Amino acid sequence: MPQTSMSHAPARRLLQTALRAITADGTGSSDAVDVRIEPLRDLAATEAAWRDLEARAAPSFFLSWLWIGTWLAHLPKDVKPHLLVATARDRIVGMAVVCRRKAWRIGLRPRARWLLHETGDPHFDRLSIEYNGILADRSVAEAVTTACLNSAVRHLGQSDLLVLSGITADLETVACRSAADAGLVAEVTEADTAHWVDFVEMRRLHKDYRASLGRNTRQAVSRALRLYGERGPVEHRVMETVPEALAAFTELAELHRARWGRKGAFANPAFGPFHEDLIARGVPTGTVRISRTTVGGRTIGVLYNFAHGGEVLHYQSGFLYEEDAKLKPGVLSHVLAIEDSFARGELGYDFMAGSAGHKSRLANAERSLKWVVVGRNSIERRIGTTVRHAKRALAELRKPGE
Repeated sequence: MPQTSMSHAPARRLLQTALRAITADGTGSSDAVDVRIEPLRDLAATEAAWRDLEARAAPSFFLSWLWIGTWLAHLPKDVKPHLLVATARDRIVGMAVVCRRKAWRIGLRPRARWLLHETGDPHFDRLSIEYNGILADRSVAEAVTTACLNSAVRHLGQSDLLVLSGITADLETVACRSAADAGLVAEVTEADTAHWVDFVEMRRLHKDYRASLGRNTRQAVSRALRLYGERGPVEHRVMETVPEALAAFTELAELHRARWGRKGAFANPAFGPFHEDLIARGVPTGTVRISRTTVGGRTIGVLYNFAHGGEVLHYQSGFLYEEDAKLKPGVLSHVLAIEDSFARGELGYDFMAGSAGHKSRLANAERSLKWVVVGRNSIERRIGTTVRHAKRALAELRKPGE
């Protein structure tokens, strides 16, 4: 991807410049959608353009300015983001942020990776984006997404890679088609399932949430409530103010570290500052939803969720685990949060990616998420694929009970 120069116009003029039709002069176009990739130099102008487009799009939470703007504000200093802009009829209809990073793989020289809404820094990227994609005007979303991926793929250098993390199956299909058209290969390096609770289906069947659970799960919840109830009142409450939410987040961090130690999310030094900022920005609008479950006033669980587009997405948690496995602080916290969301008239509760057993037991639907790399079908790629498959097979053999 060549680095295209961008005008140093003042912020008040930059948005007007961006809103003009961008010609396809060496930048690629598809179906009257013109695409350009340029260094992101003016955050204020980018925010104005992004918010304007977001109002015309139907983005996932991870493509909202709340997430993207906070992410950009916390990028490591050595990361130089580029802005992908798609226009049609003198109007911006698509946007995304891509970052370029060189990485050593198999071979004698590093390969450049272009990453969609990631940096290539393995520690910073543990912030973990899901439902990733292109922010696109809903009226032309399919054409815009196709044009943007076509352009990104065509601009890959001889040894470059395009990395698309946490994308839906629909976007994977577009990526595969764009790669094939350019004579490249799109490889799924990882696949996962996002379990979620479809409230629309529950309402259609006239069921409350707890009644929809399997018999064993219902009994486990009832037993946990009885055991906890012997200690005092069981309460679930959403933090309404930023100070309350930040205090609960600190408690979540302590519980999470006690459980996971260096393997947990907070081992990433960027995790705490990023989310403290996100909480401060998102709680006042109700988009960030942190809830605490207490028993007799003592916290047994803290959930860190996002409320967006009528759905709740579960992002992180911390639970007070005890020797008695019947207590189940995690399952109970989620059940109470799901019932709260259902009572608010929302559409669903998404556990997002991950293989924790409680997710499938508490959910009634699922979505697939993919991690895809696009590049040339080189010897290096084939060797890398073989090594990755071997590691995956070895991990399966090491699983308990296998």
